[in-house]
Amino acid sequence: MIEKHLDIPTADGAMNSFVVYPDEGGPHPVALFYMDAPGKREELHDMARRLAATGYYVVLPNLYYRRSRDFWLKERNEAGMAEMFGHMRALDNAMVVRDTAALLKFVDAQPEANAKRIGAVGYCMSGPFVVCAAHAYPDRIHAIAGFHPANMVTEDPDSPHKLMPGIQCEAYYGCAEIDKWCPPKDVEVMRAALEQNKAPHRLEMYMGVEHGFTFPLRAGIYNQPAAERHWERLLALFRRTLGPA
Repeated sequence: MIEKHLDIPTADGAMNSFVVYPDEGGPHPVALFYMDAPGKREELHDMARRLAATGYYVVLPNLYYRRSRDFWLKERNEAGMAEMFGHMRALDNAMVVRDTAALLKFVDAQPEANAKRIGAVGYCMSGPFVVCAAHAYPDRIHAIAGFHPANMVTEDPDSPHKLMPGIQCEAYYGCAEIDKWCPPKDVEVMRAALEQNKAPHRLEMYMGVEHGFTFPLRAGIYNQPAAERHWERLLALFRRTLGPA
């Protein structure tokens, strides 16, 4: 595997990012990996490595780069959580759409990346981001997946549930049964929005698990069987829509 830590120029500055891809074959289909609220950290690097090992050129950007190049939630105490929410609330969908433009420009210039085949995956706060990216760049992004997504139904004009009917690529959403950030009433709004969409889609409820169940280091919340199912769903989606390397 080839790993790189580099800065990707954006309209708002230098976005420090982790890039990983197989050292043989290629060019490889691209997977844009949007981080969750606790920030870009080694746990996510490991998940990116696992995805890349199946044949993808994975880009994991630090979406908090406008405020911090190195924040990640080390302790779930009051101060740490307050700092995390401050970063999260300072980030909006429009910013991530701009960042996605920079990511697309970056992969277009990489010989190891097949930028004609791009998928995106998001967790937690980035569940909305993959929807917004697919809506903004329908000719570039060919598949999206969101796991235990947060804030999918809001009053904002770019709320994900308002954009879902217009998404043109295949989409998969894996929701946790126990999730205050995406409660059952929001899941039903998402389901109704998807029913208006002619593109292939699937919304699956992961029963008996909590928000964050995919993350191996989330003590007391990580659920290995559900997490492995999430990998199965994600990899199957990307194989269908992006193909093998």
